[in-house]
Amino acid sequence: MSEHNDKYLELVRELSDRIVEAQRPIRILDGIKWCGSVRSDFFASGCRNLPAVDADYYQCKNPLEFDPAQVRGVFHQIDRDIARKLGQLNPLATIMRRICREYQTVVRMLEARGTPDFGTYSEELYGSASDVFHAGDPTLADLGTTMEETLINLLKNQSMVESSKDITAEEAVEMLNQRLLDAFPDAGIRVLLNDQMTADAAAGSDYLKIRSDAMFNSLDIDVLEVHEGWVHLGTTLNGMAQPWCTFLGKGPPSSTTTQEGLAVLTEILTMRSSPTRLYRLVNRVRAVTLAEQGADFVEVFDYLRANEMSDDDSYAIAVRIFRGSTPAGRPFTKDLAYMRGFIQTYNFMRLAMSEGRLDNLPVLFCGKVTLEDVKTYRMLMDEGVVMPPKFLPPHFADMKGLATWMSFSRFISSLSFDQLQADYSALL
Repeated sequence: MSEHNDKYLELVRELSDRIVEAQRPIRILDGIKWCGSVRSDFFASGCRNLPAVDADYYQCKNPLEFDPAQVRGVFHQIDRDIARKLGQLNPLATIMRRICREYQTVVRMLEARGTPDFGTYSEELYGSASDVFHAGDPTLADLGTTMEETLINLLKNQSMVESSKDITAEEAVEMLNQRLLDAFPDAGIRVLLNDQMTADAAAGSDYLKIRSDAMFNSLDIDVLEVHEGWVHLGTTLNGMAQPWCTFLGKGPPSSTTTQEGLAVLTEILTMRSSPTRLYRLVNRVRAVTLAEQGADFVEVFDYLRANEMSDDDSYAIAVRIFRGSTPAGRPFTKDLAYMRGFIQTYNFMRLAMSEGRLDNLPVLFCGKVTLEDVKTYRMLMDEGVVMPPKFLPPHFADMKGLATWMSFSRFISSLSFDQLQADYSALL
């Protein structure tokens, strides 16, 4: 490369490293979590009393471990330096500046925990159930309603019943350590037990945490392998391996929809998912929708329990929706990312396949990317600013099977389902 290019890349690396360092203290899910006593008190009340969570609760029980004004100021300065040093019209600068502004909004959201503004910032970062996919299309809330009806009918079938959860957390750790070693032989991935988590599992930079008292079945292990392992850990490792755009190893909220959508799509393409798993994801959309329509924590909990969810699962989903907010406030809308992301990522792949642009698909794995930036990253890859992903899941590393399967999708989607129903119903 020329001297000018070398200087440019070093500048990109310097600014990128500053973004990575500035976001280090920000831990959204840690900052909005509810402690175990909230759960105990809720069940002790017979699941009738709203949890005692307000702004004072977050300040006392879960104070932020950083100075919000100072962190916002740091991101503002990085934003200005990017504009001054890379230019306002530089495509990479546009992405990096947007990320800086996004992190400032994240900090404002965390400052607003337990207040009405929290839900407003959440909607700005993660969207709303009333959003449409495309002009004139149904909303996310409509998707939740339609999918719920379909899945309820499916789950009535005895063949859809999943095996009992008889795999302990310790056994899960051993199984996943071996599988992820096979997938990432030289990455030093570790699967660890953790007794401070609320979720069953969560991926970090080079590790996967499993909650110590969680129980699993074989299908759960399969899902964790591809969702948390192949996608979340894979894109993190690919992002951390970037020599210049090091920020690609960290996922701002705008990347959440693409990341979770890609993970759910990978579950489905590899036949690792199940109607029960999908039903949980759809119930999260329904729960966000109800909360946006004014339902409180108890009403959302009761709705989930009335729809064949266990008490534990109903509480877990309700907490996901109201964490950071109050039990009667506007919801934390991150859980819309799974279904929204699945639809958007699937449609992107479908279009890429139909137009023969398969070279764009691996870009999804080069780090924590956002779908709208894929074209820019493809250009940056051609220029050597972004490196191709080192790890690709098997169905993306060799796309022949995926391409064959999706070749029919455009034609099939053009067929009228109502007419299909009329013609085929006599056969069922």
